[in-house]
Amino acid sequence: MAPAPPDLKIPASNTTVNVRIIDTTSQIDGIAVSEFIQPSIKGHTYLSCPAFSFLIEHPSSRSLLFDLGVRKDHENLAPRIVKRLTDGGWKVVVKQGVREQLEANGVDGKSIEGIIWSHWHWDHTGDPSTFEKSTALIVGPGFKKAFTPGYPENQDAPIRESDYEGRELREIGFDQGLKIGRFGAFDYFGDGSFYLLDSPGHAIGHMCGLARVTTNPSSFIFMGGDACHHGGEFRPSQYLPMPESISPNPLDVKNKTPCPGSLFDDLYRDGDKTKPFYTIARPVDGKAVAHDVGVAEETIGKVIEADARDEVLVVMAHDGSLLPVMDFFPKYANDFAQKGWVQEGRWLFLKDFAKAVKH
Repeated sequence: MAPAPPDLKIPASNTTVNVRIIDTTSQIDGIAVSEFIQPSIKGHTYLSCPAFSFLIEHPSSRSLLFDLGVRKDHENLAPRIVKRLTDGGWKVVVKQGVREQLEANGVDGKSIEGIIWSHWHWDHTGDPSTFEKSTALIVGPGFKKAFTPGYPENQDAPIRESDYEGRELREIGFDQGLKIGRFGAFDYFGDGSFYLLDSPGHAIGHMCGLARVTTNPSSFIFMGGDACHHGGEFRPSQYLPMPESISPNPLDVKNKTPCPGSLFDDLYRDGDKTKPFYTIARPVDGKAVAHDVGVAEETIGKVIEADARDEVLVVMAHDGSLLPVMDFFPKYANDFAQKGWVQEGRWLFLKDFAKAVKH
C-alpha cells in the first residue's frame, strides 16, 4: 500500500480567491521531447504545448494574472529569442493576447494589480506593455540582477525593456520564514488565500502559485509554470503508484472499459512503478533546458508531494492532457474538486505512450 503523502502544513484560512484558468490561445509545436525530458519513449517524439494563464480574483477586488503565455506579435520578442525560435524550427501560433481575452469577456484590463511571471521564458511572459503602467510586474528571486536591463539597452537580453518600463518591477523575497510543504512560500495577500512558492531550478527566479479556492473542506489550485513539462515527470510516484486499472482510459477516452495499468510495465524508469517515467534532460554540450538540473529535480520532488493530494489540482503551464478536463475562462475553476478534475485528469498524459504499448 502506498504511503500517505506528507502534510503540506498549509496555514488555516477562511479566505479564498476565485481562479479562472485561461487557455491563452498560444500553441507551440515542433519541440523535441529529448530537449526537455529523458529517457526516450517510443512514439513520444515532440511536445505539443498550449500555454495557460491564471486570473486570480481576491474578494477585496484586487486581481492578479499568473503568466501570460506567448505574446501575440511574437516576432517582436527580443531578437535573441526570435533567433532561438527560428533556429529551433518551432511553430508558434497565438490567436489572442490575454488582455484581449479578458476584455472580450467583461474583465477590465485596468483592474489587474499585478502580472506574475512564473519565470522569464518567452512562452510565459506575454506582453505586459498591453497593460497600464499601474500594473506591477512581479518576478522571482535573482531576476533583476540576471535580466535587467532588457533589450535594446542590452542587445543580448531575453526580455524587452518595454516589459517593465514605467511600471513597478517587484522582486519577491522568500524571507517570511513560511513554508508550504517543502517550498519556501510568500503569502501575497497576507490572508492565506494565495501563495507564491519558491521553485528554482528550471530558470532563475522560477515561482509557482498556490490558490485556496474553497474552504470546509479546503481545496487548492497549484499553478506549476515550468516546474515540469509533462505529467510523466511527476507521475507515478511513491504516493501515487500506477493503478492496476485506469479510468478514464487515456488511450481511448471514448472507451468505457478501463485501461490496465500493466500495459505500461515495460516503460517504467528502472522498472519501478513508483517512479516518474521521465527525468529532466541532462546537459548536452554544456546546454540544458534547466538552469540547474539538480535543483530542478529537487523542485519536482516537492511538486510530487503536492500532486499526491486530491484537494490540490496541479496545472503545469503546458499540460495539454488537461485540455479536455478543465473549464476555461471565462468559467471559474473553484469547483474542480466537486467536478472530479484531479481524478479525471491524473493519468491522461499516458495517451502520449500509445505507440509504445501493446493495446
